[in-house]
Amino acid sequence: MDAVVLRLPFHGRWAVQNSPARRVPSHGTELLGSSHAIDFVGVDERHRTAAVRDWRTVVATEPPERFVAFGRPLLAPCAGTVLAIHDGEPDHPARRSPLTLLGYALGQAGRVRQGIPAVAGNHVLLRGDDDAVVALVHLRRGSIRVAVGDEVAVGTPLAECGNSGNSTQPHVHVQATDSADLTVARALPLVFRDFREWRPGSPDPLLRDFGVPAEGAVVAPFEDGGAAR
Repeated sequence: MDAVVLRLPFHGRWAVQNSPARRVPSHGTELLGSSHAIDFVGVDERHRTAAVRDWRTVVATEPPERFVAFGRPLLAPCAGTVLAIHDGEPDHPARRSPLTLLGYALGQAGRVRQGIPAVAGNHVLLRGDDDAVVALVHLRRGSIRVAVGDEVAVGTPLAECGNSGNSTQPHVHVQATDSADLTVARALPLVFRDFREWRPGSPDPLLRDFGVPAEGAVVAPFEDGGAAR
């Protein structure tokens, strides 16, 4: 199947998690068309997801507001039409503590049984020019700025990064499928254009015209000059 070509849906620097460059299915499942999905977690200029670490980080949950990604603008990664939106799901506390992550993992099956809103949280679905359906998932409650039927260009503001749905800390999950019905959708491969990529352990970024970001890398669009925002 042909890959869907996208731009990064944000400004600034973001760390790459669950990349299909490392494995497929990238999230360990093909559920809801997610086998080629990729996650991006906002970071600061030191590539930290949050500037604060305290006792809550070790043994408890943390407010999502302390994370760099929370509230960052998310942009349309392709031109197209807004097919569907879902809003109203809460942004729940974040988890970095192994203690809290274990309990959250044990609740995974229950969230799946609750349906798409419990897994995807607040989200936007776009139909691109190539007829692929592109989803941006785990958005901040109340931040969606588009409506069904809107035509968007690459870079149109869509929403803000949140921590809704099946998310342990604020991030954006991006995937492409052949259907807007995620219960039956088949995943489509993704590639991204025009980005800088800092590989782990390297101080200098690679300049990538086209590709899939590596697991553990940090990326930023070309037009940002790599600067964090």
